[in-house]
Amino acid sequence: MADTVLTAPPRSPLAHERHRLAAATRASRGALRLAELPLLAQVDVRLDPKGAAADAVGLALGLPLPLEPDTVVRTADLAALWLGPDQWLLVGQPGTQRDLESRVRAAAGQEPVSVTDVSAQRTTVLVAGPRARDLLAHGCSLDLHPRAFGPGRCAQTTLARTQVVLVARDEPRAGFWVLVRSSFAGYLADWLLDAATEYR
Repeated sequence: MADTVLTAPPRSPLAHERHRLAAATRASRGALRLAELPLLAQVDVRLDPKGAAADAVGLALGLPLPLEPDTVVRTADLAALWLGPDQWLLVGQPGTQRDLESRVRAAAGQEPVSVTDVSAQRTTVLVAGPRARDLLAHGCSLDLHPRAFGPGRCAQTTLARTQVVLVARDEPRAGFWVLVRSSFAGYLADWLLDAATEYR
C-alpha cells in the first residue's frame, strides 16, 4: 500500500491578523488601508546584467530587468525589483513561482544564473491611503517624499527596526508594499497597528 502524504494548504504569516488590519483600516476613516497580500510568488534572480542572459530573461518575462538602482519595472501581473547590481526580486501572483523559475532558467540557457524561490521567506503588507507616507515615516529613516521615493522606487531598509523591502506602487493612491520576513511579520503588524491609532 502506497504511503499518502497529506499537506496542509499554505498559510500566510499574518492570516491571524487579517481582522485587526481590516479594523484599523475602518477606524482610520479613509486615511489608511492596511492589508496583507498573502502568498505572493517571490523569486530571487542573480545574473550578469551585461550578459546575454539579462536580455533573454527580460524577453521571457515580458519586462526588462531594471538596471537603475532601487527601481521597479512591472507589468499587470509581475514586478521586478532591483536589489543589487546583479540581483533582482521577481514578485508575481500566488502560485506562479515555479513558472517564473522555469522561464528564467530556460531563457538563461548556458549563461551562469542563480534562481531561488524565496516565496516562503517573506510576506507582503500593503500600506495605502492619504496618510500612508506619514505612518511609514514614524519608523523608517528614508526620505519618503514623492520627489525622493515616488512611484516605481524600491529600497532595502528598516521599518521599526525590522529589515524590509519597501516598494512605492505605480500610483500614489496605490500606496506601498512592505516585504517583511515571515518571522518578523507579526511584530511589524503590531507596530503598524499601534502607529495607526494616531489616524483614528
